[in-house]
Amino acid sequence: MIYFVLGGARSGKSGYAAELANKLSEQHQCNVLNIATAQAFDTEMAERIKKHQQDRPAHWQLAEVPYELTEYLQNDIKNKKVILIDCLTLWLNNQLFKYPDQNIETCFEQFKQTLLSLSCDIILVSNEVGLGVVPNGKVSRQFVDEAGRLNQLIARIAHEVVFLAAGLPLHLKGKPE
Repeated sequence: MIYFVLGGARSGKSGYAAELANKLSEQHQCNVLNIATAQAFDTEMAERIKKHQQDRPAHWQLAEVPYELTEYLQNDIKNKKVILIDCLTLWLNNQLFKYPDQNIETCFEQFKQTLLSLSCDIILVSNEVGLGVVPNGKVSRQFVDEAGRLNQLIARIAHEVVFLAAGLPLHLKGKPE
C-alpha cells in the first residue's frame, strides 16, 4: 500500500509517519527502511537532521538518497516490506537545484511508475507548501508549483492520504489505521 502523509512545517507529519512505519513493521515482522532525502547545507538544517536521527529507532535501516530516489527504489530495495521516505519536498528541492534543465514531469512520471511497481508498504512524507502566499522570485514559485503537482500526483495513487495540522491527523483518503 502507498501511504501519503503531508502537512506544514512542524505539523507532526514525520512523527505520524514513523508511528505508522513502526505499526506496519510489527505487522510484517520486519525492519523499516528509512530513506532520508535531506542534506545539511547549513547549521540549522544539520540540527533538523540530527533531531530526526535521534527520533528514529536505532534498529531501522537508513539510506540517504538526496537525488537518485527513483533509481534507488528500482534497484536497491530487494525484499523490503516497509519503506518510509522523508521527505519528497526536500527531494524535489534537490532535483530542481542539481538538475535545473530536467523535464520535471518525466521525473515525476518515472517516480510514480516506480512506486506503483513496488510490492511493499511505502510511506511518503511531504510538505504542503501551497497554503500560504505566492512567493517572490521565479525559483521559489517554481518550487511551490512543482511541489503542488508532485503532491497531487502522489495523492492520486496513494491508498491512504493523511494531512497533519497541529499534530492532528485529518484523513483525506482511505480508512484510518
